[in-house]
Amino acid sequence: MHLLNFSMPPVPHYTISGINYCGPGYRHLNRQHFKWFDLLVVREGCLYINEEDRSFEVRAGEALILRPDCHHYGTEDCREDTSYYWLHFQTVGGWHESSAPAAASEDITPDEDETAETSSPICSHQGTFIQSIPQYTTLLQPARMEELLAQLEQLKATAHLNSVRFKQQMLFQEILQQLSASMNPERSASQSKACAGQAASFLRSHYREEITTAMLGDSLNFHPVYIARCMNREYGCSPMEYLLRYRIEQSKLLLMQTSFPISRIAEEVGFNQAPYFSSSFMKLEGISPRQYRQRFS
Repeated sequence: MHLLNFSMPPVPHYTISGINYCGPGYRHLNRQHFKWFDLLVVREGCLYINEEDRSFEVRAGEALILRPDCHHYGTEDCREDTSYYWLHFQTVGGWHESSAPAAASEDITPDEDETAETSSPICSHQGTFIQSIPQYTTLLQPARMEELLAQLEQLKATAHLNSVRFKQQMLFQEILQQLSASMNPERSASQSKACAGQAASFLRSHYREEITTAMLGDSLNFHPVYIARCMNREYGCSPMEYLLRYRIEQSKLLLMQTSFPISRIAEEVGFNQAPYFSSSFMKLEGISPRQYRQRFS
């Protein structure tokens, strides 16, 4: 993992941000000698970007920071509708890139043997610390990140006020914390398990209702793509596959314990159409609902 290690204070500071909506055929800008770090957070679709000789495919629920001292450019056109937040920030403190987090007390002043590139001279100050941020990462809480970026969007109209500018900086510091938290493997695994468990509980509680991935994301405050990854990791299936299997399991209980007609059982477990219920049951169980019931009659 490539990490950007910032010496703090002074802290990196927010400059400006926005949101882009683009259709198929859009390609990211070709830029070099840029003045700012450029944070990209993809909401939907995928951005295909190179920074020097490194390639990135930034998908929904992922974030990438483009460095100010590197040439970056789009390598492919978007293949689908794509939207993403962008945010420019700067630092007057020192920073460097590494493959492992810097120690809290580490002096990141470069020496002649240091292999990591350093963007600026670094002074050692008593009381400073290092903040490590992944350059490219899957967000632990994509929905929270989008919420923070959306709040920055809403503040644009009043950004000339000192109180609002201070609030922008506070929101940006939480954004940095969100990025930093995503590189902790243990926390990531724990977060993934918790997210999958919450999703499973929601699906089990609402299986009789019509459920969409968007509804699930809104209820859990996680991006639907992240929820799907967590459930695939923990249960080996997507949320909708999990819901389908659970509905079929509930239908088996009704087939055994009641004399309800097949159409009512389909309705009881969340299927809008009995034929779809029967075909789904056949696909998972290898026999029809009627044949399954006959086993216990």
